[in-house]
Amino acid sequence: MAEKIPQLKSLLTCSVCTEIFKDPVSLGCHHSFCSSCLQDFWAQAKNKNCPVCKRKSSKDIVVNFSLKELADSYTGRQRSGPSEEAQAVCTEPSQRSDPSEEAQVVCTEHLKDIKWFCKEEQRAVCHVCEFPHHQGHTVVPLEEQVQELKQQLRPDLTALQARRRRHQELEKTYEAMVPHLKEQRVKTERRIRAEFEQLHRFLKEEEEARVKALGEEEEQKRKRILLERKTLQEQIRSLSEGLSAVEADLQKDGLSFLSASTRSRTSARALLSGSDPQLLPGALLDEAKLLGNLAHRVWEEMGQRTTFSPVTLDPNTASRWLSLSDDLTSVRRSDVTQKVPDNPERFKYREVLGSEGFSSGEHCWEVEVGDLPIWTIGVAKESVERKGERYASPANGIWGLFHRSGKYAQGTDQTLTLKRTPERIRVQLDYDGGEVSFYDPEDMTLIYTYQHTFTDNIFPWFNVGAAGEARTKDVRVCGVSSRTL
Repeated sequence: MAEKIPQLKSLLTCSVCTEIFKDPVSLGCHHSFCSSCLQDFWAQAKNKNCPVCKRKSSKDIVVNFSLKELADSYTGRQRSGPSEEAQAVCTEPSQRSDPSEEAQVVCTEHLKDIKWFCKEEQRAVCHVCEFPHHQGHTVVPLEEQVQELKQQLRPDLTALQARRRRHQELEKTYEAMVPHLKEQRVKTERRIRAEFEQLHRFLKEEEEARVKALGEEEEQKRKRILLERKTLQEQIRSLSEGLSAVEADLQKDGLSFLSASTRSRTSARALLSGSDPQLLPGALLDEAKLLGNLAHRVWEEMGQRTTFSPVTLDPNTASRWLSLSDDLTSVRRSDVTQKVPDNPERFKYREVLGSEGFSSGEHCWEVEVGDLPIWTIGVAKESVERKGERYASPANGIWGLFHRSGKYAQGTDQTLTLKRTPERIRVQLDYDGGEVSFYDPEDMTLIYTYQHTFTDNIFPWFNVGAAGEARTKDVRVCGVSSRTL
């Protein structure tokens, strides 16, 4: 342009750098600036207000192609045509098929000048080679698009980090499970062997006792037979002597026989006066008594020496704050935290379930609580929350009897008054009847009854506090007392 109108220069001047526009962009308030000048101004101001009118820009800035053409014409800047290499890289939109590939295409000839991004085509564009192809497109500064995409990617980054943490936590839990599995196997194997050792010892003792009794009976009857035989031998000798005397007298004649006959006859009748000998009954061993139903009789005796617990505690549900006995019938608050994995079944707080759940029928068991100051016993549904915070109430799937330092309550905080302080509590579940009842087993006084329609599996449930100075340190599951049946 030969002549340059002064008024036109002012219209083509950036108010930030006071120079003719380079890559001009226009805001919603219609003020225009060099793209780089506006980006620098916003970065320093830490906002996106217009440098002239201070209005906040809420829209993406776009290239003002008309103003750029006018500024370039005013300054004599000429748009160079794309070189063969640029033409090869700056591909026409019709020749591109994959948007992910489009976003990667840039002009290698003017690489340092790549400052713009076309939102329609989702790729960086060269302002020297390609601007004519993007008339009517939303073209924004490359850095702005980069920041926008980074902002879009940050939630995904946060979600990925959270998911990785969760995977790492689970991996650590599985890692902890391996040595715990070994500990469980060793402890359980030791307990199994101890139980069977007791059974073997009992069976061995029973075997020895019965074999000894057999030997004693055989010896006793042998002595009795020998005594009877000795008596018979003496009687046989006497009879033999008498028989010989009679036979000798029978050989005599005349007066000699007459004088001996009376004596022989008296002697013979004396020997014949006793009763005939009889074999003693029961002289042989009573095999039927010794062998009949032997295994069953031993099993019955074994049952009298063993105890049966209607509830066995499940160590996989026990909080790390609790410690279970080896026979899994009692639980106490532990002085040290148990090193156990945080498996899904395990309670976070000081709770533990019985190992067997119920979905029908009537079930009952007694719990020995002694003078333990803090405990709660009852039943809970299988789906009860085990990790989060929740109150032990029917609304949360727990039906329990609470005890805190001599005071009793039920799950809705209703205080209960008892005539005495029982050291045992009987829990009775009638699943089909929809009742959970608590009794003092000493006289079967009813303490409280919950009513509910059960649909889930129901498990015995225990919550145990610290014993403090109490004599009782744990709660123990017992069979039902015979006096309460």
